[in-house]
Amino acid sequence: MDEKAPQKFTDMLAGKLSSKLPGKLAERAERGPVVAVVKLHGVITPTPSPMSRSTISLQTVESALTRAFGHDRLSAVVLSINSPGGSATQSALVSDRIRGLAEEKQVPVLAFCEDVAASGGYWLACAADEIYAHPTSLVGSVGVVSASFGLTGLLEKLGVERRVHTAGTHKVRLDPFGPEKEEDVQWLRGLQDELHEQFRAWVRKRRGGKLNGSDDDLFSGEIWTGTKAEEFGLVDGLGTLRDIVKQKFPEAHLLTVEPRKPLLARLGMASSVGFGRSGADSVLAAVEALEHRAMWNRFGL
Repeated sequence: MDEKAPQKFTDMLAGKLSSKLPGKLAERAERGPVVAVVKLHGVITPTPSPMSRSTISLQTVESALTRAFGHDRLSAVVLSINSPGGSATQSALVSDRIRGLAEEKQVPVLAFCEDVAASGGYWLACAADEIYAHPTSLVGSVGVVSASFGLTGLLEKLGVERRVHTAGTHKVRLDPFGPEKEEDVQWLRGLQDELHEQFRAWVRKRRGGKLNGSDDDLFSGEIWTGTKAEEFGLVDGLGTLRDIVKQKFPEAHLLTVEPRKPLLARLGMASSVGFGRSGADSVLAAVEALEHRAMWNRFGL
């Protein structure tokens, strides 16, 4: 058997495909450089909701990142980010994966902030070597937030008795069905401060001497337009994704890579909360979807 047969077949197939493309497209298909664009759109969460068409986690974006960085004519990878934030852990895991692939493949990574790259969304942007935004983009929110509900007395009004048994003094903290304890609030603030410092350290590490402003401004949790973010050194420049790529890689063509969406979303049934789910699961899914919606609403989106 001819050992070169598989390669000959591949070359023949590529030749036939490129021959069906007009002029310059055929030339690009054969040897043109590529800039892969990875869409990182949605709330960052380890538990995707069936009602959300797009969420970000290491699990949901792993295949897209692998495909993007695996192209054999790769000039660069662009992260197209549109996220109000979410899980700190998933933000860090995805960012670490991006840096690992960038160092392995030895290619530059650019980030473009679309409508919003806030909190965890900006954490993702800092995985890039350079960050760009539109003047109207909302960028920053380097901070930590926790939210819950106080439902004290609700079960009693409904005639329901709640029973919780624990081993460990602090096993149940900030119980929404009990009165808030100052000790628990202080514990939560300590946890937030620790995560906030990790966030600040990541931004300092990735942005280095580009930052221009005091810590009170940069890390206050404030959100800025792309124009103001450039003044603070949170982004490197302003423009659109296509214009920036064309300027930096004029010979390259864009190849968009999107994470795979859940089956229901691909079938246009993402809002069918009750499809194949119990009543309790449907209620939880609806609440989670509302929480995701509220995260976007914070930025008027």
